[in-house]
Amino acid sequence: MYSNFKEQAIEFVRQAVQEDNAGNYAKAFPLYMNALEYFKTHLKYEKNPKIKEAITQKFTEYLRRAEEIRAVIDDGGTGPAASGDATVATKPKTKKKDGESGDGEDPEQVKLRAGLNSAIVREKPNVKWSDVAGLESAKQALQEAVILPVKFPQFFVGKRRPWRAFLLYGPPGTGKSYLAKAVATEADSTFFSVSSSDLVSKWMGESEKLVSNLFQMARESAPAIIFIDEIDSLGGQRGEGNESEASRRIKTEILVQMQGVGHNDDKVLILAATNTPYALDQAIRRRFDKRIYIPLPDLKARQHMFKVHLGDTPNNLTEGDFEILARKTEGFSGSDIAVCIKDVLFEPVRKTQDAMYFIQLPDGENMMPCGPKQPGAVQTTMQELAAQGLGTKIIPPPITRSDFDKVLARQRPTVSKSDLEVHERFTREFGEEG
Repeated sequence: MYSNFKEQAIEFVRQAVQEDNAGNYAKAFPLYMNALEYFKTHLKYEKNPKIKEAITQKFTEYLRRAEEIRAVIDDGGTGPAASGDATVATKPKTKKKDGESGDGEDPEQVKLRAGLNSAIVREKPNVKWSDVAGLESAKQALQEAVILPVKFPQFFVGKRRPWRAFLLYGPPGTGKSYLAKAVATEADSTFFSVSSSDLVSKWMGESEKLVSNLFQMARESAPAIIFIDEIDSLGGQRGEGNESEASRRIKTEILVQMQGVGHNDDKVLILAATNTPYALDQAIRRRFDKRIYIPLPDLKARQHMFKVHLGDTPNNLTEGDFEILARKTEGFSGSDIAVCIKDVLFEPVRKTQDAMYFIQLPDGENMMPCGPKQPGAVQTTMQELAAQGLGTKIIPPPITRSDFDKVLARQRPTVSKSDLEVHERFTREFGEEG
C-alpha cells in the first residue's frame, strides 16, 4: 500500500517540474510541497535502506528548490533560474556558519526543517471571527495582536507594541483550538500549527534544535504565528521527580526562544493552548503577556452554537426553540453541543429506517416517512422502496425540537464543577476573563 505514496509523490514532482520549467512558480511551489508530504509519508514505511537513502536525497533537492521558489515569490520576483532542469535545485544562498561545509549547506538543518514543514498551515481553515460564539474580549485581544499590526502598522509607534504571546486556557472543548483556526483564517500571516509530537524527537539534542528551527523559520516568514496546542506537555513544571534531561532542555530552549534576545520578534506571535494551566512551568507562564480564560459558553453563545452547527439542515425550529435548548444545556462545553447536534442530525435517518408509512411529497417524486393516519399515507418500509428502485427518492423528515429533547435526555456535560473551579482560581491568580 505504501508504494501508492511514492507514486503520488512522483506524479506531484512531474507536475511541479513541468510548471517550474514553464516559469509558473506560484503553481510549482504547492506541487513541490505536496510531493514532499507524500515522500515523507513513504519514508516512514520504506524498509530498504538504499531506496530510503535515494528518496531522502531527492527529498532534500526538492525541498531546497521549493524554498528557493518560495523566497522569490515572497520577494515578488519572476523566479529562480532552473538551470534547464528544475529537478536539480541550485544551491541556496545562505550565509556560511562555523562548522558548515564550504558550499553553504547544512544537511542537518535541511532535515529538521523538512520535518517542520508539515506544521505550516498552507490552506486557510475557513473559520471566521463571526463563527466563534461569545469570547468577545479574547477575540478583541487577538485582533489587536494579529490583524492591526499587519493592516495598520502606523498604529504601533514609539512604545506601543503589539502583544507577542497569548496563552488560551480553559476546560476541554471550549473552543481554544477553534479560536486559533479563526486567527489562521483571518490573519494575513504564515501560520505554524505544532503539537508536542512535532517537537519531541527520540534523538538526543534534536528536540531543542527543532524548537530553535521552528522559531527561526517563523522569523524568516514574518509576519508569522506559532500555535502550540497542549503546551503543558512541553512546558510542564521543571524540577519534577519524573522529568527527563531531554524534557528540561526543551523547556529551556522554549524559554530562550520566547525571550527573543538578539532577534527582532515584533512580527512573530506565539499562541498556545492548554487545559491544565497549573501544570505549566512558572517561567514559561510569565513569558505569555496575555493569559486569557476561555470559559464554558454562556446562554447566548450556546444559542448561537446550535444555529451554526445545525446550519442549513432542514428543520422546523423557531428562535424560541433555540433559546430553550440553550437554557437546557447549562454547563455544556462547545464540543458537548457539537456532539449533541451530530447525534440529532441522525434522528431523522433513524426515523426513516424505522418508518412503516410513507407519503409522496408535493413534487410528485420524492417520499418521506409519516404517521399511519396522515392522508395519502402508504404502508411500506425503506427496504421495500429501495427494492422497487425508489431508494434515491426517500427524503428524511426535517429535524424537530423533540429530536433534541430525545438526545439531550441521554447526554451529560463532560466538564465537572471541580474542573471549572481550578480554572476560575487560576484566572483570579494569573489570568483574565475571555
